[in-house]
Amino acid sequence: MSAAPEQGTRRAAIIVNPTKFDDVDKVRRHVTDLCHRHGWADPLWLETTAEDTGVGQTHEALAAGVDLVCPLGGDGTVRTVGAEMVGSEVPMGLLPGGTGNLLARNLELPFHSLDQCLTIALTGQDLWIDTCRLDLVRPTTAELQARLDDEDDPSENVDLDDAVDDRFSDAARETHTFLVMAGLGFDAEVMAGAPEGLKAKVGWLAYLVAGLRHLKGPQFTVAVKVDGGRTFTRRVRSVMVGNVGKLQGGMELLPDALADDGSVDAVLLSPEGIVGWAATFGQLVTRHRIGHSRVDHLQGREVRVVSDKPVELEIDGDTLGSATAIRVLVQPGSLLVRVPAGRRAEVRRSIDALSDPTEDAGGGAQPHHDDRLVHEG
Repeated sequence: MSAAPEQGTRRAAIIVNPTKFDDVDKVRRHVTDLCHRHGWADPLWLETTAEDTGVGQTHEALAAGVDLVCPLGGDGTVRTVGAEMVGSEVPMGLLPGGTGNLLARNLELPFHSLDQCLTIALTGQDLWIDTCRLDLVRPTTAELQARLDDEDDPSENVDLDDAVDDRFSDAARETHTFLVMAGLGFDAEVMAGAPEGLKAKVGWLAYLVAGLRHLKGPQFTVAVKVDGGRTFTRRVRSVMVGNVGKLQGGMELLPDALADDGSVDAVLLSPEGIVGWAATFGQLVTRHRIGHSRVDHLQGREVRVVSDKPVELEIDGDTLGSATAIRVLVQPGSLLVRVPAGRRAEVRRSIDALSDPTEDAGGGAQPHHDDRLVHEG
């Protein structure tokens, strides 16, 4: 009989959303056993709650001096933990526990296997990736009431071109961090409309069901500005701004988006009716996008979007309610994540720039480029 693996001194923190598992104690035992097999100590096991979805647990893990922090839950848990770890020298390991597992999917991790992802987290290499800061402006009471009453929205009288520049001076704006993607309009409606029970049964197909219900929703007018360039307007059904571009089912919504390219990508979708949606999806799948009126692709370090009316907003699958304006700024090389050993990557680090990502004209600091093999964990 072989001897049990010797426990090491390195320790991981597992921040788990217990609602994602039928038997969380069984998962804990399995994760602990796998840590031991790779020579790691018992993990620090921290469970999220409805009141604290990962912020306090992440701070506790970092204060404990762990060598690795692994969120184990849905995309929302990954986002919450990742947002608190921006700028930290402690790496984050990605463990599948939700429906989308979008960041793991975009980093080409084996997101269908907890064992493989945990092995990568314990034995892999570190890679600095970008994150995105999102400033949002909430609608006024009058704007919300107008939408409820289905009357003309008073915001439609606002000059959208001017609003793109001055709306974000409002001290009441909120700030969030996301790792994958933010969506205005159709995308947020789909996220809000996918029942949790159906997601548990059929996975990402639940979003397809919700999407079919919202295809005929209303369009809205947006003014868009990228990196201080000219402002333009569009009638759209959805606006999505992403750090990475792959969705559930493998669809490449933002085919040029990379997690470590120092930029954000955006797409404006403007279909009209069912036929328009069919053409739009066809364009996204075939990537024949040049000169097509239904899809606009953009790229930069800062993207500003102002809507003529309150629109639903989501980030990394979590709905945030209504917004009338968003500004997304890339935070280059700001989050350290674990990837498979042997992977080569262009490592970008500009942690110092995170204190004020708007201080240069482009709305974000230029990333530092260092082509080298990322170090082993």
